[in-house]
Amino acid sequence: MNRSLLVTGLLLAAVLALAIWLWTPDRPMERLEARYADGPEDFVELAGTRIHLRDSGPRDAPAVILLHGFGASLHTWEPWAEALADEFRVIRFDLPGGGLSGPDATGDYSDARSLQILTALMTQLGLARASLVGNSMGGRIAWRFAAEHPERVARLVLISPDGFASPGFEYGVAPKVPGWLGAMRYILPRSALRANLKVAYADPQTLTTEAVTRYHDLLRAPGNRQALLDRMSQVVLVPPEPLLRRIEAPVLLLWGELDGMIPVANAQDYLAALPDARLVSFDDLGHVPHEEAPARALVPVRDFLRAGD
Repeated sequence: MNRSLLVTGLLLAAVLALAIWLWTPDRPMERLEARYADGPEDFVELAGTRIHLRDSGPRDAPAVILLHGFGASLHTWEPWAEALADEFRVIRFDLPGGGLSGPDATGDYSDARSLQILTALMTQLGLARASLVGNSMGGRIAWRFAAEHPERVARLVLISPDGFASPGFEYGVAPKVPGWLGAMRYILPRSALRANLKVAYADPQTLTTEAVTRYHDLLRAPGNRQALLDRMSQVVLVPPEPLLRRIEAPVLLLWGELDGMIPVANAQDYLAALPDARLVSFDDLGHVPHEEAPARALVPVRDFLRAGD
């Protein structure tokens, strides 16, 4: 056999073996639901798409809606939901393309579509008014809803919220999603995911194996990886200040000073634009204080929500 052909064949075999080793197929939705859903009652149709929802606490108590960040799911809130459900009606759901909701039936992942889904949720649950709590992307959705529908938001908690321009994210321009990211549809090693998740934590030791497994499993729900790529490409930021000034609800900003994703310095931009806001920061926490130190981070949030109307 020609030596060059032999070398080429060996290289191709090595590449094929590596691809097979790294290949990360979707997980069957029925298996994911059996593990991560409480039951069929968790699923509702909102604005024409299927949504994974949990609704706990007294139905006549003040309502609090929890909005997760990019790539996360309603499970990120479970410690807070359990703690708050003694005195609040606590509602959390997987945004389309995340968790068990699966891709949006419309293929639309814009902020306008997220606001439509949140409006449909409140209408279907009979909520004229609720407090909103949002982290990162969920924070941006929360404050945009509060700006568009000020009469429907009692109080607003923004945990390291997204929304101001940053490198690669300009106002009025859809971001350029690197082509290589498309490989995540087929290849998603746990080790690579863990490395990306660790950036959100000031102390990586608090990122448990259980949490990594959950993130990894739910990202592998059918269609979720493509939906995340679609959401990334469809996000178009708008200058926040005019919208923030329209918010009537009192606002609590919660931030980890060691946030490696959205710097705590952004809090000053929010404080300058919001009519009624205050900041609570933690000098030893990162981007997801509700996951990293749920009990401690909840203390100011509970006090703030209790002061509602």
